[in-house]
Amino acid sequence: MTSDNSILINAVQLNDLITKQTASELHKDVVLLDCRHDLMDHKAGVAAFNSGHIPGAQFWNMETDAVAEHSGLNGRHPLATREQTLACFEKFGLTNETLLVVYDGHGGQYAGRLWWLACWIGHQRVKILDGGIQSWQSAGFSLETDAIKPNAKLNTLKLKPSLVGWVDKHQVALISQSNSSQVLDARAPARFRGETEPLDPVAGHIPGAINRFYQNNLDSEGFFKNKALLKTEFEATIGQCNPAEIIHQCGSGVTACHNLIAMEIAGLHGSVLYPGSWSEWCSDPVLPVATGA
Repeated sequence: MTSDNSILINAVQLNDLITKQTASELHKDVVLLDCRHDLMDHKAGVAAFNSGHIPGAQFWNMETDAVAEHSGLNGRHPLATREQTLACFEKFGLTNETLLVVYDGHGGQYAGRLWWLACWIGHQRVKILDGGIQSWQSAGFSLETDAIKPNAKLNTLKLKPSLVGWVDKHQVALISQSNSSQVLDARAPARFRGETEPLDPVAGHIPGAINRFYQNNLDSEGFFKNKALLKTEFEATIGQCNPAEIIHQCGSGVTACHNLIAMEIAGLHGSVLYPGSWSEWCSDPVLPVATGA
């Protein structure tokens, strides 16, 4: 279990924060967002939230919150503008002084995307609950079913310079041709190789990309591996490539954030996200597709 990195918070630390105030007042110092989700069943996240969540948490819908209108060409989770993303966080009561804590039930698979979005609008105070809701329950802390009404605080969250980098498909296409950077695909190996594709219309990967399945960032208990081990594993994957030249990609810009965060934990700083990822790339018939290892 990793508990000494600024990106992560553990269940005991979170409980200490929550017990300092009542759940109804949690938004004053801490905004807690539950972003559990299932890419194959979009109702699963809210159902899980309603059946039990960490006291004081509010529900973030991965399919509708801070997601742009789908054009059919911009991927499954297209980014809203930074201004729209900021407004979405505001409706949950986030201010520039608030600590944002995000969690899911999948080892950070979805919480990582929310962490990235907060950093994208320049919010510095954001942490991921390491081990997710399972770690909270394993520590002996209870869940609640009461719904917390969002306490919107308009015009209290100021847009600041982004703390993370990103590229679009045109930049990725140029990079793919010039080999000036390395694309790192976070999807399962079978999807990367093009042997199966449960979510998108075309199977395969961006030519020149290499594969690092995001679940390899977790230990057997669902916590992020320690810094040293992550560093060793990522260096074995990216070789001599400068970490700042790594472009993270997955199916729709969600699990790619997990690899980006794992690299940050490992001390390999500066990599960037391709938010549109494979679901956007493969919707453009002009862009090339590769298969195999």
